[in-house]
Amino acid sequence: MCGICGFTGATDADLPLLKAMCDVMAHRGPDGEGQYLDSGIALGHRRLSLIDLEGGNQPLVRATGEHASAVTSPALDAAGGYVQGEARGTARGDFAIVFNGEIYNYRDLRAELEADGWAFETNSDTEVLLVGYLAWGEGVLDRLRGMFAFAIWNRSTRELFCARDFFGIKPFYYTVADGAAGPQFIFASEIKCILEHPAYQRELNEDALEQYLCFQFSALDETFFKGIFKLPPAHCLTVRADGSTTMRRYWRPTYHFDEGRSREDTVEAIDAAMRESVRYHNVADVEVGSFLSSGIDSSYMAACLAKENPDIKTFTVGFAEYEGERDEISWARELADELGIENNSKHISEEEYWASLPRVQWHMDEPSADPSAVALYFVDQEAAKKVKAVLSGEGADEFFGGYRIYQTPFANQKLAWAPKGLLRGASKAARALGVRGANYLERASETPEDWYYTNANGVAFSPEERERLRAGKRAEGVARPAAPQELIAPAYAEVAGLDDTTRMQYVDLFFWLVGDILLKTDKMSMAHSLESRVPFLDKQVFEVSATIPTRLKANGEQTKLTLREAAERAIPKDWAQKEKLGFPVPVVNWLRQERYYNQIKEQFTSNLAAQFFNVDELVRLLDEHKAGADRSRKIWIISMFLLWYQIYFIDQKTPEKPAA
Repeated sequence: MCGICGFTGATDADLPLLKAMCDVMAHRGPDGEGQYLDSGIALGHRRLSLIDLEGGNQPLVRATGEHASAVTSPALDAAGGYVQGEARGTARGDFAIVFNGEIYNYRDLRAELEADGWAFETNSDTEVLLVGYLAWGEGVLDRLRGMFAFAIWNRSTRELFCARDFFGIKPFYYTVADGAAGPQFIFASEIKCILEHPAYQRELNEDALEQYLCFQFSALDETFFKGIFKLPPAHCLTVRADGSTTMRRYWRPTYHFDEGRSREDTVEAIDAAMRESVRYHNVADVEVGSFLSSGIDSSYMAACLAKENPDIKTFTVGFAEYEGERDEISWARELADELGIENNSKHISEEEYWASLPRVQWHMDEPSADPSAVALYFVDQEAAKKVKAVLSGEGADEFFGGYRIYQTPFANQKLAWAPKGLLRGASKAARALGVRGANYLERASETPEDWYYTNANGVAFSPEERERLRAGKRAEGVARPAAPQELIAPAYAEVAGLDDTTRMQYVDLFFWLVGDILLKTDKMSMAHSLESRVPFLDKQVFEVSATIPTRLKANGEQTKLTLREAAERAIPKDWAQKEKLGFPVPVVNWLRQERYYNQIKEQFTSNLAAQFFNVDELVRLLDEHKAGADRSRKIWIISMFLLWYQIYFIDQKTPEKPAA
């Protein structure tokens, strides 16, 4: 796990700029840094060393030519930590790489390459990735098992090849700005690095704000910073010397249900895939720990890791006000005792939680309204005290049908006999009378693409609520934003022939998972120089999940049906069959306290809030929440945007770290 950055159109005078871009993300890699500066390219790297601790420094440079093995690492062999390409000779035709992530099957790939005659100078997965590119070209992507974002510079063609992993575990941001000598392609692991480059002028992208209100995260390829984009998952990008770019999608998840396989064989396939994935994700030259919550995902994963390493350390956080109840910590401690493994825990106080918010939003780069991001910040902080890498359970819900919302199509089937018009009329009547069930009746009258766009449905703002918030606050002549359903329509179209639950899962892969879950996973772990590895988000695990018929994933009574049965092979049934709770952050209660109510009200009635929103609507939300209605997520969406905007557009400086 590291941080990468770079830009085209570089000159010898750009080393201080490249160094500044690296410095702003020093938290991603405190173990070392390196810069590669050649005529036309600058590549920077911050290293968190986990594989080949001595020889895996970057940027890594390799001579071209079949089976050539001359490798240099600027962090090792050049004064000041950089290599200037011209000083090393222009005839070499070198390739240079900066890479963030892990290639878990790098030993397998290396053996294959060595059998073909390729030689290696290091024991790093970075060199395997680069040599794999030399040997197989872009086809190397099809062979990788891991999480990655990387850029490879070809000195002879003067092209930069960039790629992001299958599910978007690792971030890759980029922009094309007007430099002094023409267009400049600028990229980085974090947006704040790009902001250091003088060719980019920061400007708010209000289109991103519009969609954030409905999704609770940044849902567009273009970020909150106008002109800065995210390379989508499973995409690669080629940048040419003239500034032109070509992007393509190199992999697409597909479903091919195995209806003939027995339930027992399905459970066996899941368990075998997970144990193999955990084994690969445990590959490192440092100790790998694991998160452990009350849920099935981390419990199953930690138990699998304990089979590989009985001395593993696990980490859990909870909230002090729940101490003595069945919170995350009490469940985790009990399971850790059952498995005979170490558990380290921390109760987060409300003072710690609120004090951390500016720092969390700074690390996130874009506003995040997920309250659990702060809990991740603290559990990562605890883990980083003892290990450099941890396993985390992201992806299990999207692969194996874990969200309760995925049960909605089963409930809707009970009303399949009723005319759609009758259901819509009954829904309107129920809503007008304030009777429960209006949403159920409405959804039963529609297809998922009519109403479901992410797990933020029902807790974020509806398009109608968004309009009340934003009406009169948009620049003159700016059209109303697209409905969320328009953004997700292409994803639904790709799986048009599948059942409703699978289609919802597919949409979540490209929106909820990558935009919310994985973003906070990466940014909160790297805030503490910790690598977070996600064994469920393995291409081979997905291939198994993609063969499981929906009836073996979820039904009207339960979620993750066969995953739970597989987990019972590693953990007690009480944990495997436990209901999904999410992470119980007590924001709902806090926002009803006078202290926090007044704090947010001051924020909501500020000139800054009035710049973007109708203040009367904001105050109404606060008062309704204080009176008993749950408006906490909507309040949090607005509050976190205003806090983020204050940090990035007004203060424009790094917030202080909260007291330890």
